[in-house]
Amino acid sequence: MQAPQEDKIELPKEVQIENAKEELSKIQKELSRGNSIWLKSYNSYMAYQEARKSLRDVKYRIDELENRSSNVERKLEIEALQAKQKVLTEQIDLLKAQGASPFVSLLKPDEAGALPTITNPFEIVTGLSYVKRINSQYGDYVLREEELQELIKLLERQVVVYKEIIRLDSKADYEVELEATLLQVEKFKLALETLVSTASVYEKRIESTEAKINKEIKDQIYKLLNITMIVGFLFVISFAFKRVIKHYIMDNERFYTANKIVTFINVTLIVLILMFSYIDNVGYLATVLGFASAGLAIAMRDWFMSLLGWLVIIVGGSIHVGDRVRFEKDGMVYLGDVLDVSMQRITLMEDVTYTTILTNRRAGRIIFVPNNYIFTSMIANYTHGSLKTVWDGIDIIITFDSDHKKAAHLVKEICRKYSKGYTDITRKQINKLRDRYSLKNSNVEPRVFTFIEPNGMKISAWYLTNAYATLTLRSTISGDIIDAFNAEHDITIAYPTQTFYTAPIPPKSPPPMDV
Repeated sequence: MQAPQEDKIELPKEVQIENAKEELSKIQKELSRGNSIWLKSYNSYMAYQEARKSLRDVKYRIDELENRSSNVERKLEIEALQAKQKVLTEQIDLLKAQGASPFVSLLKPDEAGALPTITNPFEIVTGLSYVKRINSQYGDYVLREEELQELIKLLERQVVVYKEIIRLDSKADYEVELEATLLQVEKFKLALETLVSTASVYEKRIESTEAKINKEIKDQIYKLLNITMIVGFLFVISFAFKRVIKHYIMDNERFYTANKIVTFINVTLIVLILMFSYIDNVGYLATVLGFASAGLAIAMRDWFMSLLGWLVIIVGGSIHVGDRVRFEKDGMVYLGDVLDVSMQRITLMEDVTYTTILTNRRAGRIIFVPNNYIFTSMIANYTHGSLKTVWDGIDIIITFDSDHKKAAHLVKEICRKYSKGYTDITRKQINKLRDRYSLKNSNVEPRVFTFIEPNGMKISAWYLTNAYATLTLRSTISGDIIDAFNAEHDITIAYPTQTFYTAPIPPKSPPPMDV
């Protein structure tokens, strides 16, 4: 049995008109409340066109009035029209960006900047940021498309409502609004077509750009891994060399120098690998460095001279870590033990020596000597090569009536007694140096000289001692010499004194005999 059809109740025309107007009011409120950038751009475009039309009318009216005979009323009207012309011109300049199309700026995708080229690991972050930025801009572009589609639907509803009101009420005056809305819909649909096609092209360009950047990032990661492996291999080789050197070289000074050389070669190779890996045009780099070298040589003369001095020290072997050296610069004397020989300076630890006692009156300082001083200043090495001993001397003056031969003999015996060990060591060290140097005088025994001085006979004793402990032996020998001279009745130590004799000079009495 067929169900009965429900009768469709048609509302009165007045109610339909009222409902349509309420719906129209809601649509217009929604359009005004939405703050759509598309509507704003379109309204700016229409204001621009309206301003241009008004400006043409004003210019035409001014020309027309100027061609007529002049009177006060026409003159005032011309001035008012000229003021309006100025205002309209300023408005047109402000809205000029709209141009012939209301959506020029909205249809054009945002610029993401120049496409980066990933040539080193530091630019990977730049590439990832660029990809993130263009995807974000594409997302904003898609949102514009969705917003425009919603706006077109809303305007099409408004068109339907306008037509419904006109159909129901022949007296309703909505033809102008309907025509304006139809024009808006037409403009927005054309903009949507352009937006859709542009978005498609924009998406493909983003995919291509992202693929290019990802490939470059992948290549840089592989390149970085390869370089890391090579650098790691160089560090392993360097470590192995240092272990071998430590095993076969027992001398600490030679091991230190060899260790520094291996480190320098290793660092140099790593720098060269990084330079040739990440500099595209090495020839261009060489050209730039060639032009810059002259200026650098002048501006950094001391730096380059220190580097050259370091090479001379390392290759020539004139100074090693642990050597006791003495520098003279601008009247100052610096004597100490070498702690380090770097590419720029020699580091000394100042010790208590005879020089510090007589000249500096202080010790314990860390002295930094630029390597370029080896070309300009006097340098003395107390422990060069295998030699670890130096000649030290003690001077003592006796009176003219003293037995100077006995005094010289006593001094020589004392010096021989305390320096015998150093004499034997030096004799062996000199024999080793004969292969490298021409040694004319190889006498290592203590030497004693006598000289005539204004106040008496000077006994000058010279003996070999440890280069690092000269003061200790000097102090011991000096005390024994004084004791030995004081024990002799025919040896008198001279010092600045004055003796007056009022009678003949009495002879020295012999010492008392032991019972």
